[in-house]
Amino acid sequence: MKASDIMTTGVVTIKGSARVSEAVKLMRDRKLRALIVDRRTEDDTYGIITEVDIAYKVVAYGKDPKAMRVFEIMTKPCITVPPNLGVEYVARLFANTRIRRAPVVDTELRGVLSVTDIITQSDFDEAPASLKLSERIAAATAEARRITKEKGASSRESAIAWDTVEELQAEAAHQTDAPLTKTAFEMYCEENPSAPEARMYD
Repeated sequence: MKASDIMTTGVVTIKGSARVSEAVKLMRDRKLRALIVDRRTEDDTYGIITEVDIAYKVVAYGKDPKAMRVFEIMTKPCITVPPNLGVEYVARLFANTRIRRAPVVDTELRGVLSVTDIITQSDFDEAPASLKLSERIAAATAEARRITKEKGASSRESAIAWDTVEELQAEAAHQTDAPLTKTAFEMYCEENPSAPEARMYD
């Protein structure tokens, strides 16, 4: 699944020049935890103001929300997510940056994606990315073995097939944060000593 599959559309935005009290009212009325701060121009970036910003930067210091502007407490530029980014990568981005939500943006604002969306809207529990990737690796390995047997271990087709397998294995190692100790091609070479240890394109 991609970010665009689970994001919330119909995003509520606010101007950076708006008063914090306006942001509070909007968040209360719409039952939101964050607002996207709109761009001033097409060359500008999006910002975000969250309930945490208001609690930590306004309430905690007894400041008057009617006297403060959104731009004083917002985060800008904020981290954005492309619509076609896989959900597992969105989750990792959130984990690495310690954020809970981000606007989904390509050339325009498309939606907002939150940790809650990842948990409640995605299919990670039914179709874990690592499981799907393992199936793809197994299929690619079987195909590489077939091609190598038919075309020869030194053929261009074989090299491309094994490159595909290793790219998938590298991706799996990255997703699971586990080192890749031995590639499928290295295991194939152990079974077939005549296979070249280095693949060369003609």
